[in-house]
Amino acid sequence: MSIGDVASRSGVPPKTIRYYEEIGLIAPAERMENRYRAYSETDVQTLRFIQRSRSLGFPLKEVGELLALYRDRRRHAKDVKRLALAHIAELDRKIAELTAIRRTIADLAERCHGGQRPECPILEELEASPH
Repeated sequence: MSIGDVASRSGVPPKTIRYYEEIGLIAPAERMENRYRAYSETDVQTLRFIQRSRSLGFPLKEVGELLALYRDRRRHAKDVKRLALAHIAELDRKIAELTAIRRTIADLAERCHGGQRPECPILEELEASPH
């Protein structure tokens, strides 16, 4: 199967597939006599797994760990759960950070009168030196 076929079936663009090969996330594709890459159904499944993991926000390092666990039929479910819980903790941290940022911007927007006057708490806050 060609890289174009694999890309359309897995939802992963060809450039990304080549990048995953380059960084060792997936094994390099077999080469046909004409030197074109040849992929298998297993490659498509692996790329779908990676694509789904990435869509859930897992960084590439953790995707590699999940992929290794996926391939290991003697894996322990606790190892998979540990990765998922660590990812949830990171998501919670990011959500809290974004919520605080949103709250600050909403407060500044509320205090800004808009209109024709030059005073603007938003710009004043951005101008202020960090604490």
